[in-house]
Amino acid sequence: MADWQDPDWVRMMLDDCDTWAVVGLSGNPGRTAYSIASLLQSRGKRIVPVHPSAPTVLGEQGYATLADVPFPIDVVDVFRRSEAAGEFADQAVAVGARAVWFQLGVVDEAAFARTVAAGVPMVMDTCPAIEWRRR
Repeated sequence: MADWQDPDWVRMMLDDCDTWAVVGLSGNPGRTAYSIASLLQSRGKRIVPVHPSAPTVLGEQGYATLADVPFPIDVVDVFRRSEAAGEFADQAVAVGARAVWFQLGVVDEAAFARTVAAGVPMVMDTCPAIEWRRR
């Protein structure tokens, strides 16, 4: 198992974190971000759509950027290609998020190193749906 799938960090995020900012979440139910956001809600999590057009998704007000979210964020869950994802890890640290999660297939080792060095737990290349099934 890669360092970036630390079981303690996965458990902390799934069990102890309630507010999940979902970067890349739009109102398109055909997208994976939408189905995972819906799953998070079904598990009692508050989702916060973060998308440039800031749509309201699954009944939750969207925001154009993480910096626009006016309340604390527990986990920043990133649905972006690996080459674009690192900036969102940096933004998560800047806004004081408790943790960062990069979805299945999203890997940026430099962003992982920066985020962890800043004292923020980070998980990459897995999905909450996968991790909940493993329990």
